[in-house]
Formats: sequence, C-alpha cells, structure tokens
Amino acid sequence: MGAPLTSASEELDVITAYREVGSYRGAAAICGTTHKTVKRIIARHEAGGQRPFREPRPANCEAVRELVAGKVAQTYGRTRAKRLLAVARAAGYTSSPAASPRQTQSVAS
Repeated sequence: MGAPLTSASEELDVITAYREVGSYRGAAAICGTTHKTVKRIIARHEAGGQRPFREPRPANCEAVRELVAGKVAQTYGRTRAKRLLAVARAAGYTSSPAASPRQTQSVAS
C-alpha cells in the first residue's frame, strides 16, 4: 500500500461528512474528493485499521555526508558548495546543483 494522499484531519472530515450525509458521493462532494477515496477511508475506519505508514527515506546526501564534513572541517568552514559539488559527484552524489548548498549547510552546522 502506498503513502496516504490525505492528512489525518482530512480523513476525519471525510468520516464526519459521511456520517452526516450517509453516502459516499455526498461526502465526496462536501470534502472535494472522489467517492472511491471516501469508500476506502470509511472501510479502513470501520475495520479499525491504521493509516498506512511510510518508512522515511534517507537523504540523498547521506552517501557523501562524511566526505563533505571532512572537506568543511579541513577548510575551517570557508569552502563553498560549488567547490564541493565536483568532489561529491566523483564520490557518487547525483542530486541537482541547487540542492547541494542546502545539504552542505546542514553538514556544516
């Protein structure tokens, strides 16, 4: 089962709307979703099921975190993400250049 597309509060709104209206299509019209989504939420709620849980993914910079931390320490924090990107790419980093400054900052702090 995939990740939930609705938040917990949205699911509570769907359940409440279904209880008030009594139909999947009516609750869907109130909540701005489809009757199939309402049916799925109600069925899971009545069965006592929990919302699906998705395991957190590791950040894409985890593979080169130690390398970047070492370079930042070696330069006493005076290096730029632009300079580290070439080194990180050689070590297997595949994300976009726009993401590298944020990830360098998270390692440096």
